[in-house]
Amino acid sequence: MAPGPLHAFPNPYRRGAVTTTTIRPHTPATPNSFDDDDYPAYTMGRAAEMTGTTAGFLRALGEQGLITPLRSEGGHRRFSRYQLRIAMRARDLVDQGTAIDAACRIVILEDQL
Repeated sequence: MAPGPLHAFPNPYRRGAVTTTTIRPHTPATPNSFDDDDYPAYTMGRAAEMTGTTAGFLRALGEQGLITPLRSEGGHRRFSRYQLRIAMRARDLVDQGTAIDAACRIVILEDQL
């Protein structure tokens, strides 16, 4: 059985940490590679800019359990390209009038397919 969105996977970027960030399990070939879709390369401000949303919207996606950004040593949120694609899909649904909780559930189900 394939893991669902609520299963926790080891976080390859922090020792001992567990995250539900990734809907799909992934083990990067090179943990510090910017070419890796799951590498947490983007700050909250940059992620909001790239997705055309606000920091509050990204935090709301986290509260809904759609994405959980990794934290830097200083506690700052860091997003991967994969998470940004998920956030943009949720933004598109919300822009079309879908409630944020329903949009998050739709994105999770689409990703499972």
